[in-house]
Amino acid sequence: MKTDRIDFNDEDSNTSANPSFDSVLQARLGRRSLLRGSVGAVGTAMLGGLGLSACGGGDAEAAPAATLLGFTAVAKNLTDVVTVPVGYTASVLYALGDPLTAGTAAYKNDGTDADFDKRAGDHHDGMEWFGMDADGKASRNAVDRGLLAVNHEATTDEKLSSFFLHANGGATSLPRPAAEVDKETAIHGVSVVEVKRTGDKWATVQGSGFNFRLTALSDIEIAGPARGNALMVTKYSATGTKTRGTLNNCGTGKTPWGSFMTGEENWVGYFFRAATDDAARADKSVTSLKRYGRAQGAATRHGWETAGADDKYARWNISKLGASSTGNDDYRNEMNGMGFMVEIDPYNKARAAKKRTALGRYAHESGAFGLPVAGKPIAVYMGDDARNEYIYKYVSTANWDPLDANSTDVMATGDKYLDSGKMYVAKFNADGSGQWFELSMSNPTVAGYAGYAFADQADVCVNTRLAADAVGATKMDRPEWCSVNPANGEIYYALTNNSNRRVDPTGSSQLAPDSANPRAYTDLKGTTEQKGNPNGHLIRIKEAAAGSAATSFTWDLYALGAQSDADGSKVNLSNLTADQDFSSPDGLVFSPATGIMWIQTDDGAYTDVTNCMMLAALPGRVGDGAKKTLSYTKADGSTLAVDTYVGKAPTPATLKRFLVGPKDCEITGLCETPDGRAVFINIQHPGETTALANIADPAKYTSQWPGNVGYGAGKRPRSATIVITKNDGGKIGT
Repeated sequence: MKTDRIDFNDEDSNTSANPSFDSVLQARLGRRSLLRGSVGAVGTAMLGGLGLSACGGGDAEAAPAATLLGFTAVAKNLTDVVTVPVGYTASVLYALGDPLTAGTAAYKNDGTDADFDKRAGDHHDGMEWFGMDADGKASRNAVDRGLLAVNHEATTDEKLSSFFLHANGGATSLPRPAAEVDKETAIHGVSVVEVKRTGDKWATVQGSGFNFRLTALSDIEIAGPARGNALMVTKYSATGTKTRGTLNNCGTGKTPWGSFMTGEENWVGYFFRAATDDAARADKSVTSLKRYGRAQGAATRHGWETAGADDKYARWNISKLGASSTGNDDYRNEMNGMGFMVEIDPYNKARAAKKRTALGRYAHESGAFGLPVAGKPIAVYMGDDARNEYIYKYVSTANWDPLDANSTDVMATGDKYLDSGKMYVAKFNADGSGQWFELSMSNPTVAGYAGYAFADQADVCVNTRLAADAVGATKMDRPEWCSVNPANGEIYYALTNNSNRRVDPTGSSQLAPDSANPRAYTDLKGTTEQKGNPNGHLIRIKEAAAGSAATSFTWDLYALGAQSDADGSKVNLSNLTADQDFSSPDGLVFSPATGIMWIQTDDGAYTDVTNCMMLAALPGRVGDGAKKTLSYTKADGSTLAVDTYVGKAPTPATLKRFLVGPKDCEITGLCETPDGRAVFINIQHPGETTALANIADPAKYTSQWPGNVGYGAGKRPRSATIVITKNDGGKIGT
């Protein structure tokens, strides 16, 4: 990345000085060879005329669910196409700028397009499938017609502007032109688009009455404990019952009653505070703002607050400017309306979306629902994607009624299960056990926290990170997506990486390794040293006998990212081979149809060897491996050891690479038709390291995908949804 471009998927918003749990280790070992040898031969069969290449050997016969990965592993590569196994076809389906309404013009992709509130947004991310029958009614079993609910996380930018959206690359200084800001706010949020299969071809349905967008300016209701609370009062909503927009939407969830959940992740950097705002506020809100990473005077990502006096621009300035005691004359509380899981009825664009504040406020990734059990509460598992942040779960007050699986009013059902419950945060112990600590005013550790005086449960929900600090939860290596194994209910979390792990930590932001985050090593990318845990790992949890309501669990590490030739005693603890090695796991989804766990990467550490990828896994269960002890020498010469618990090493039959994406992309988002025969995946920000100075010269773009494979006009790279099918009509991955 260029020094003037921020990696918005790697924000460091944990500014607390809490010690980490089990901070006892060091690791200086593990390296990447300067010369790794060839990437390996990559097949060049052209699929569907789209330049989506295939590699590997013949296709295996379809296998029973979750018993065989029936494809030949895809080799690591650096080509600017999507590479899938022989026997599969991948097609581009839905890209940035594609029109959603009948009257919207085709996308020119030259920076002159407008009306982005009627088009696909940018940075396609998490995604869910919602089937429909021939009459356009919700159908859990539909396999050839449905709605895709797609997150649009952010936009590719440098020096403020989203340069691929603007004809000349956009403004590079403040104030920002209003016309540019209007484009950029509109490409954020969520889209719902109808898709249909005709024969063996999938396509979107432009002009479908089901198609709609939510953007950074859409009206959204506040629901749960924070609704109507003083912390939610703004000039726009003096009653604190609504806000505008959903922002930086990353992971997703699909509720057991059939609605869509979208997580608001790295939203902090969009808001501005004046350099004198701490003194103007002179209250505990300053503690909250600093804990969430919004220092006074700090520059914003895009400078949207400078585009003019109109209220839609002013709301990005959260300085205390008014004279009121409530905040109803300015936007000092505006940022409190971001950072939640948002529930949407994908079938009914007239229904207001709701921010479910009971599930906490932080950098949300996905929301994975535990397996519902009649008469038992519903659990939602979540992670906070920033370095040294936490793993959470929410447990509903209401017990699950199977009749709600066929709810005719999904938002009312969401009120029932998602507005009243308990929030918990995880602590991982060195013996492989763990506890869920309740985050509520009934917990005296929270209510009496010296670091921040919580007023009520709404305050706990809005300032969840501070409540988690209070109970001493385990700081993790960037909790990304989580997913629940449909075979046994165990919960998997992708911990993507952490550059702040150190053998000998200095300052409050650096932490020594602990049992759940056991590595701190140096990984070479060429001659560049990447320190900490640059490759990430996956942790999994087994709840105690009480299931979703349990307050204890056991855990182990399913797999640890590493290059295949890394030191097996310190780095490649999972004994990964060249067909399995990966770095920076991010997206994580189980297939109900096949039992396969799909692992997607958002990597910068290994991208000199391969573009980002997706792997298929059959992951076993907690406790199927063994304890490992890592021993290192600290700077003072003392020897420290840490016990960790690593799952059974994957074999070629249980973990292999299925897909490699185009240049500079992240692989993210996955959903499928109920029969498992069509899988939808998102390719985010191809070409993101292109320099703004090269906007006029497509030859200098680091990617031209998907234009280079024949999709749409122009050569500017575009985030897009692809659909993958098996040529013999079988289930994907088997």
